[in-house]
Amino acid sequence: MTGLPAEFSSPLQILLGLTALTLLPALFMTVTPFLRIITVLHFLRQALGTQTAPSNQVLIGMALLLTLVVMQPVLNEIHADAYTGYQQGKLSPTEALEHASEPLAKFLRRFAREKDLALMMEIAKLPPVKSPRQLGLSVLMPAYVLSELKTSFQIGAVLFLPFLVIDLVVASVTLTVGMVQLPPVMLSAPLKILLFVMVDGWNLVIGSLVRSFQ
Repeated sequence: MTGLPAEFSSPLQILLGLTALTLLPALFMTVTPFLRIITVLHFLRQALGTQTAPSNQVLIGMALLLTLVVMQPVLNEIHADAYTGYQQGKLSPTEALEHASEPLAKFLRRFAREKDLALMMEIAKLPPVKSPRQLGLSVLMPAYVLSELKTSFQIGAVLFLPFLVIDLVVASVTLTVGMVQLPPVMLSAPLKILLFVMVDGWNLVIGSLVRSFQ
């Protein structure tokens, strides 16, 4: 690109770009709200007992759109601080990466628990730091993943409870009236779907997930 400092040769820049594109899907699924959203949606579908409705494609598409909504401020900051300067030739590739990593690191620090950060520092054998601001992405990213997995499993457990109560009640009723040959799930599934629709469950779940990142 004309006007850019020639820190890397063109073939090396192409190689680095292709490598980044290869890793981009994995990074998107792990270091963004996508991880929490898709995990909670899968828990919700399992709690409802609807098997494949909504389908995986629908859940992934919904999680993708919600992730873009939540990450829009971070993406705008990366675009303004890093991409624009790189495109105009004011920043080298290395400087652009440094500018782009700071908004992402700020986002990760908000949701990474101190316990998970300490664990990653112990695994990486890093000395103690005075502030999480001194930690790099190599520590922040795995700590964020651990924190998001715990949070999403906590939300999933809460979602399961009301539907579990319905399953237990239906199973007790069917056993009491002697309907042993009728699987309780045949009766509880419509009741759970009806309850979820009556309380406007999708609005509650999606709204709570998005607000949890604000």
